[in-house]
Amino acid sequence: MNRTSELYSACSQCPRNCGCNRSAGKTGFCREGEELKIASACLHFGEEPLITVFGGSGTIFMSGCTLRCSFCQNYQISQQGMGSIVSREEFVSMCLGLQEKGAENINIVTGSHQIPRLAEFLSEAKSSGLKIPIAWNSSGYESVESLELLRGIVDIWLPDFKTVNSIMSRELFAAEDYPSVAKKAIRWMVNSTPMGIAEVKKNGETSEKMLQGTIIRHLVLPGRIDDTRLALDWLKRTADGKACISLMSQYTPVPFEGSSEELQWREKSLESFQNRLVNPEEDRVLRDMIDSYDFEYLFYQDLSDDTSWLPDFNKIQPFSFELAKPVWHWKNGMISS
Repeated sequence: MNRTSELYSACSQCPRNCGCNRSAGKTGFCREGEELKIASACLHFGEEPLITVFGGSGTIFMSGCTLRCSFCQNYQISQQGMGSIVSREEFVSMCLGLQEKGAENINIVTGSHQIPRLAEFLSEAKSSGLKIPIAWNSSGYESVESLELLRGIVDIWLPDFKTVNSIMSRELFAAEDYPSVAKKAIRWMVNSTPMGIAEVKKNGETSEKMLQGTIIRHLVLPGRIDDTRLALDWLKRTADGKACISLMSQYTPVPFEGSSEELQWREKSLESFQNRLVNPEEDRVLRDMIDSYDFEYLFYQDLSDDTSWLPDFNKIQPFSFELAKPVWHWKNGMISS
């Protein structure tokens, strides 16, 4: 058994410490085995400007997750197992294909339960000619011990900081310890990778590009503005001047499909807050809040009632063509341009 397989044999890759033998095909909370399962890879233009720049972010969406967020827009892949297993060679080809098509970075989405395998495959991709930065796009629910396996491999950290409210995290994510775990993980990310932003030019245009560092995302939940205030309090004390803050107002109710048992669970969980779009009054409060904190580097989305961006990973193009250009899909493999 090699070192990677050994780390899955009594799995402790996330804070849940399920202890199951994923090398033998058993699964824990994440519902994934040892092999890497992926749903989609695309050039994504909906990320923060520092990440998308000119060519878009080369996003690779993993199947499975260490959380079970009841409002997850990617629930088909994070909770229902949609995707297909890829080999080391297929993964490397995917990364190099994204780079060839102009991706500004390789953006690994929700890979916390597959850190040993991804560390191995990403190292191989770098040895095979991958030159662009690697971004780690996660929920923040991951252990520092596992993150250490990515030191020297990942350049950009994109963690969520969902809440400091343990009652909310228990009801919405099935993880009462989320606040304390995410704080430790984010501190590690911020302290391990100093900010590096360069000015780049293309066709007469100038833009900023993140080469290394951390962007911490917080999704505003409608009717829970006080929770956002508490999250910003912690981020101001911990990360201001050392990381970028991305405050997102895009919460959107998802038209879920699934078993009656799953739908009942979601309905009960979503009673924890107001399952609707952020309204204009909340947007005004949030803008005033941003001004009062005076973060050195903060992004904030313009309020919108457009829900067309919600993905469907059954489709070769999970997103709108305005948001993304597909490169690989779990049903079809590499997609020719």
